Amino acid sequence: MRQEPDPADLYPEVAAYSSLAAALQATAADQGLSLPMTATASDPLRHATFTSVIPHRHGSYVTAWHFERSWTIWGSSNNRLMICGATKDLRELPKVILGWVDGASLDEIAEAAPFKVVTGRFEVPDNNPAAVIASEWQWLLKDAREADWPQYQALIEAAHAEPKLRRLYPFTSHWALSFSTTPDYPFSLSFISIDSPRGTGGYTIREWWNGPTLTEVSTPAEAVSIAVARIPAELLQTSSDISAEDS
Repeated sequence: MRQEPDPADLYPEVAAYSSLAAALQATAADQGLSLPMTATASDPLRHATFTSVIPHRHGSYVTAWHFERSWTIWGSSNNRLMICGATKDLRELPKVILGWVDGASLDEIAEAAPFKVVTGRFEVPDNNPAAVIASEWQWLLKDAREADWPQYQALIEAAHAEPKLRRLYPFTSHWALSFSTTPDYPFSLSFISIDSPRGTGGYTIREWWNGPTLTEVSTPAEAVSIAVARIPAELLQTSSDISAEDS
């Protein structure tokens, strides 16, 4: 097993301040900024948290990698990841952290960040189900376009183009696409799971992830057609009610 390096050896400039929180505050001060950071007692050299003035923004922290020098910033809103990005330069983090803390928009945070940081979701302060579903689709489309997997991208785009599926909450497990009427876990009963091929092969249709294969088709359009045909009537009604309430 690969031995994990001592964080003090991997991050000597952080160790000099005794915590990642203090190192970030010192780095921010050099840039004329003030950061409200809190050290994590269980791992002070590799973990630090910060709090936004916006109540629905939470779960905000910076973590250091264990085997190579890099830091990742995480920020969630109503239990959904909104910002996440990695950098090897500690000096690139303060402006991103401050934007999140001070309530800057996600677009403003992305503009200030010298590395990729936004996930593609948009914030839904009131947790409105229809808006959360739309936000998740936006993230899924962005993720698919960056996945370097043409067949998977084609499936996500074809599913999003179908109105009956677009009203449902999309989620993936091991890259297999499924749908739910509710954006909150536990999701509604699975009626389809679609696996995309890599290279050759077809789209595998199952009732749930890793379940027995029902059929295999050659195009995403066929897979989407089967998905629509398998939507239970009660799911269609529920999703229609959500759309009507929010129109």
